[in-house]
Amino acid sequence: MARKVIVKENPKSVIAEQYRTIRTNINFSMPDSDFKTILVTSAGPSEGKSTTAANIAGVFSGEDKRIILVDADMRKPTSHHTFKVSNIYGLSGVLTRQCELSDAIQQTDIQGLYVLPSGAIPPNPAELLDSNRMNQLLETLKSQFDLIIFDTPPILTVTDSQILSNKCDATILVINSGKTEKEMAVKAKEMLTLSKANMIGVVLNNFTIEKNHYFYYQ
Repeated sequence: MARKVIVKENPKSVIAEQYRTIRTNINFSMPDSDFKTILVTSAGPSEGKSTTAANIAGVFSGEDKRIILVDADMRKPTSHHTFKVSNIYGLSGVLTRQCELSDAIQQTDIQGLYVLPSGAIPPNPAELLDSNRMNQLLETLKSQFDLIIFDTPPILTVTDSQILSNKCDATILVINSGKTEKEMAVKAKEMLTLSKANMIGVVLNNFTIEKNHYFYYQ
C-alpha cells in the first residue's frame, strides 16, 4: 500500500502542519550546524517511519532547496510506491556498480524533491551500507543536494540503521504511540547511542489529540 505524502495532497491539514513543525524543530535542533544528512528509523516495523521520512522530505523541499529521499530500506522498500517511480534502478544497483547514479535518481512531482529508490533487493544490505562505495556515494549526494534524508529499516530488526546512522549528521526515531512498547523504544534509543548516532528527536506517530486541543494554521 502506498504511503501518502500528505504535505502535498492536503497541505492545509493539521497533519501537514505538524510535519512543518517537525521541520522547524529540526532546524532549531542544530542551529550552528550546516547539516546535510538526516536518517529516519523506528524501533519496529509498521510504525510509520517511511511515511514520516517522505513527508519530512516534502516539507523541506518547500524551502527552494534540492532535497533527495534515499530509500535505504533495501529489505522492504516503499519509496517507489509512495512517489510512483520506477524501482528498476536504485541504491543497490549504484552500490554494486550495476547502474549509474544519474540513472537511478528520479524527480518526483513535488518541486525540488528527488528520490533514490532502493533498487533490487540485495542479499547483503548491511554490507553494502558499510562499504567504501557507500561513503563515496554519500559525498557525491552531498555535493548535488542541499539535504539528504534516509529511510532505513527498523533498528531493532537489523543492523542497517546503526551502520548508516553513524554516517549521518542527525537521526530521528519514529515511535507509534499505539503500538511501540516502552521497552522497545528504550532499546532503540540505546542502540542508536551505541552506534554514536546524533539523535535529535523522536516523532510520536498516531497520537490521539484531546478534543479541546486546537491548532492554528494558515
